[in-house]
Amino acid sequence: MIYHLLRFALKLLACLPFGVLYFWADVVYYLLYYIVRYRRKIVRRNLVESFPEKDLPEIKRIEKKFYRFFADMTLESCKLASLSPEEMKRRMKFVDVEAVNALLREGQSVSLYLGHYGNWEWVSSMPLWLEKKAVGAQIYHKLRNDNVDRLMLEIRSRMGAVSVDMHKTARYITELAQNHQVCAIGFIADQSPKFRESRHFLSFLHHKTPVLVGSEKITKHYGFDAFYLDVRRIRRGYYEAEFVRLHENPRTLPDFELTALYFKHLEQAIVRQPELYLWTHNRFKHAEREE
Repeated sequence: MIYHLLRFALKLLACLPFGVLYFWADVVYYLLYYIVRYRRKIVRRNLVESFPEKDLPEIKRIEKKFYRFFADMTLESCKLASLSPEEMKRRMKFVDVEAVNALLREGQSVSLYLGHYGNWEWVSSMPLWLEKKAVGAQIYHKLRNDNVDRLMLEIRSRMGAVSVDMHKTARYITELAQNHQVCAIGFIADQSPKFRESRHFLSFLHHKTPVLVGSEKITKHYGFDAFYLDVRRIRRGYYEAEFVRLHENPRTLPDFELTALYFKHLEQAIVRQPELYLWTHNRFKHAEREE
């Protein structure tokens, strides 16, 4: 019952024109930032520690721009429930996709690294741009609320993406390999590991940061090619994502080097447009600040 009520509410919201949707996004921004003050302390601390060269007025400007974008992205994600494939391709463009499609046509599967940056929910439309014989999948962390999780899986699949529970990743990819099925697998690999799993650290945004390395192990084990998905916000409601090859042959890299390359690209993107990163996430809770 709860699921159907949520689904109905989402469909109503998704039917709103973008102009009306952004009016409400402005309202949501005001409520989150000034009234609710949603995670303001975490966001401020993350920004101050990540950009020690910036003064407080500049930090506040980034902070406000982030909350505006966060409100936009949240309501934009709801539009996944109603957007046509044609409209989606117009608003979320994938640049240099032919480099990936050429590999897929040759039977070479691909790992795609991305972060909680830009509208990562709209990245689920990537199968619209991929070689048709390839499986376009994304690894995700199951949400605590079963009804919300079910609803998100439904809208993420509208453009052809397969969502794979992170705990079932190895089994899923093994089955694809056994069936000789070529695939492009998206990894949002910037989550903070649990404390007991914090075994490798990298320098990231002026922090000695624990990082997940499972995507690197999978990429090397199965001989996948590796790309970073560099997302840019062109203007409100329009994005571009460029496929940037991380290395010609990931298997030849020393351990953790592929992960380091990914975080280097992600950091460059964050410095370029800091408001597009998910600063509400307590990313550095197990990290050490670098002087």
